[in-house]
Amino acid sequence: MSVDSGTSMAARLGIKPGMVVQELGWDEDADEDLRDSIVELSGGEMVDEESDEVADVVLLWWREDDGDLFDALTDAIASLAEEGVVWLLVPKSGRPGHVSPGDVTEVAPTAGLSQTSSISAAKDWSGIRLVTPRAARSRR
Repeated sequence: MSVDSGTSMAARLGIKPGMVVQELGWDEDADEDLRDSIVELSGGEMVDEESDEVADVVLLWWREDDGDLFDALTDAIASLAEEGVVWLLVPKSGRPGHVSPGDVTEVAPTAGLSQTSSISAAKDWSGIRLVTPRAARSRR
């Protein structure tokens, strides 16, 4: 992988130098190229759930059998900056652990989040961009 293609992966998620990125739900199936590109572009290591830093971006790896999505999204916004973004990363259709888009559409508003877009985040992962409604309003 070239540096350019790697940083463009992170740039598609809106990652910028100096951003604090919190990573939740990492497991061995997480895309390492995407993770490396985020660290490279942000200029710092990602923080975990133990961090008390306010996150500009929360990266939440989520699979169908990971438990309660509402609880995970609620945890994800706990340390999110007011204008922050949650990227819910789910296995693409046909991959083990795939999460139905309907599940996200149903749960996100209950957790206080609005879905704004979806992208192909990595080879096996789709990214769903979630923001708090006040952040969505202020972007208009």
